[in-house]
Amino acid sequence: MGFLRGTLSIALAGSSVLLAAAVNPLPSTAGADAVVVPPGVTAGVAVFDRRTGTFTERLNPDLQFRSASVVKLLIVLDYLWDRGPAYDIPAADRARLDVMLQSSDDSAASYYWDVRGGGAIIDRMVPRLGLTHTTRPPATHPGFWGYVALTAADTIRIYRYLLDQAPAPVRDYVMGNLYQATRCGTDGFDQYFGIASVFDLAFSVKQGWSGFNNSGGCATPSKAAGVDLVQEALHTTGTVGTDDRSIVAVYTLHPDGTPYGKAYTDLTRITRGLNVPGGIRAPGSWHTTYGSGVRVRTAPNTSGGVLGTLPAGVDVLVSCQQKGQVISAPPRTSDWWAYLPKYGGYVTNVYVGSGAAKLPGVPDCQ
Repeated sequence: MGFLRGTLSIALAGSSVLLAAAVNPLPSTAGADAVVVPPGVTAGVAVFDRRTGTFTERLNPDLQFRSASVVKLLIVLDYLWDRGPAYDIPAADRARLDVMLQSSDDSAASYYWDVRGGGAIIDRMVPRLGLTHTTRPPATHPGFWGYVALTAADTIRIYRYLLDQAPAPVRDYVMGNLYQATRCGTDGFDQYFGIASVFDLAFSVKQGWSGFNNSGGCATPSKAAGVDLVQEALHTTGTVGTDDRSIVAVYTLHPDGTPYGKAYTDLTRITRGLNVPGGIRAPGSWHTTYGSGVRVRTAPNTSGGVLGTLPAGVDVLVSCQQKGQVISAPPRTSDWWAYLPKYGGYVTNVYVGSGAAKLPGVPDCQ
């Protein structure tokens, strides 16, 4: 969105060996026991502090997960890699790449996967970035870019390349789009889980989800979101803090049939427990919702415009509560509405918390 108005200079030829050495992670300062994972969830976690050059969290950093949409980082980097000096990104490509990065558009990813040789993209990017456990999709599913295997450690390598090695126009374009990630993906799934739910102000994200056939919160998808080999997959990756101080990668697998809201909550709970230097936690307290299609409104009444809907049974951050329209859904009734700062709107307390008309410990909105 305007980050490449002029030329794109990429002088990368012959840099693979040097780059691989430059982006290999340093030893960890934290053990696996620092990461708390909900029962039934398989997780791979890495948090890298760029200021100190050390990891603050690592759990199964080399465990492979199907990438889902996180592979779009490699797709865009492969596209930009061989543009050559003094090259303008055509408007049509910029439009596709913008929506692929900001709103995780699958049709854009499929377009570049097809025109740039599918698995050959991965074959090129692995040595370029010094990736150690990233592989193309299985031979049985060559066209499924979401089946590319990625790890938390390799994801750190990708972001370290972007932030510390990539030519400035490449860094500014890709990271600029990740900082503008939309709440809703183009498939109707709410992608503000994990990093985007926990941290305030400076963060960028490239999220991934696969195998969830139920509503993702924003709208009813027009097609199934992602594909699934075994279990539902949900990943949050990106940067947190001023000057992208910390790089965060959390990959998760959930038991087959897990609703999107539960996976969203479990992943966010893992992220909430991480040591992320430079991260500013969004203020408020966490409360669990219930019900499907719960609407977030611009005002504490049903006349307020709808800002979005919540994934069913998801944890939400509440900063304050305000009196408004009485809502009754027996056995619950309340005239209090919770303000959700991450949505910029209100949800009736009837669908938030344990059933009390007024949420205990939550201040009144001023």
